[in-house]
Amino acid sequence: MAWQGIRGHDAVAATFARAQAAGRIAGSYLFIGPPGVGKAAFARALAAALLCQAPRPGLVACGSCGSCLQAAAGTHPDIDVVEKPADKGTIPLESLIGSPEQRLREGLVWRLLLQPAFGGRKVAIILDADHLADEAANCLLKTLEEPPTAAVIILVGTELERQLPTIRSRCQVIRFRPLAVDDVAALLAEEAGRTGVQVDVSAVRAAAAAAGGSLARARLLLDAELTQFLRRLVELLGRRPFPGVELSRDLLAFVEAAGKEAPPRRARLRVVLETTIDLLRSAIRAGVSGEMPADPLLAPAASVWARDVDAADAALRHTLAAVEGIDRNAHLGTLVDAWTAVLEEPRLAQPA
Repeated sequence: MAWQGIRGHDAVAATFARAQAAGRIAGSYLFIGPPGVGKAAFARALAAALLCQAPRPGLVACGSCGSCLQAAAGTHPDIDVVEKPADKGTIPLESLIGSPEQRLREGLVWRLLLQPAFGGRKVAIILDADHLADEAANCLLKTLEEPPTAAVIILVGTELERQLPTIRSRCQVIRFRPLAVDDVAALLAEEAGRTGVQVDVSAVRAAAAAAGGSLARARLLLDAELTQFLRRLVELLGRRPFPGVELSRDLLAFVEAAGKEAPPRRARLRVVLETTIDLLRSAIRAGVSGEMPADPLLAPAASVWARDVDAADAALRHTLAAVEGIDRNAHLGTLVDAWTAVLEEPRLAQPA
């Protein structure tokens, strides 16, 4: 049975259960792992378990006490969640230390100094820790180094290298692995069952296998329009001469078809770029070791890029930079045009 219904991270849960039993829960944690594997859900479940008034063995929340009910409703006064606003590129400094007029008299750091309302702990969860601006991250340093008594601070990010060294050194790093294909497939099936949506079992399995251990990416891959475009993407990436203008036109049309709201547009572009990253990494591996990708969708285009490992490496760096552009809320049309242009001559351009 998965810990509190969260699949794939029982080993991490056991680590926390042992720490709780020994009275050694730390004050500051940094959760690191791929996007879409359940780090945020784990952080929320851990907060509920740490504050539960009648916890079960294994650090499992009872689910029925007053604390658990408020945690489930998102109204617990001792659980504080901060995340990046959808319309901003970073977590605002005001979220941490208050507005200029109320500096250090509101915001997360100030709230952590207040006495717990329910019991002996307060838990702060900072989602999107990859997007802490340097100024915001620096204002957290003293709090992370010396958290208020009985406070637990959890930062949730993707890569250790995206956190400031001063943040990393003050937190206990907890690593989350990609989900197993079986777990992703089971979660997709469970979600479909809850919503009453009929899904094709083979399509679910294929999405789970192609998702790289990310439930979020697997959900997108169930979109038939997306999978059709990814085939088109790989076909264009494998052409020579490289059809940059054609790819830019088709990709912009595909992104804009997601609707007027920015988040679904960005999600589509992210999957396209992540698929390109997978292809280019496979090409570099093939060029160096001769090992071709197991994914038959990627193999033809990867073999083309494998003929010039230096170009594939440069294109990979440009594509990683484009993903960072999504995170910075860059204008998507400009981002797509710039990315497809540099793929035509990747070694002649410098990543932004």
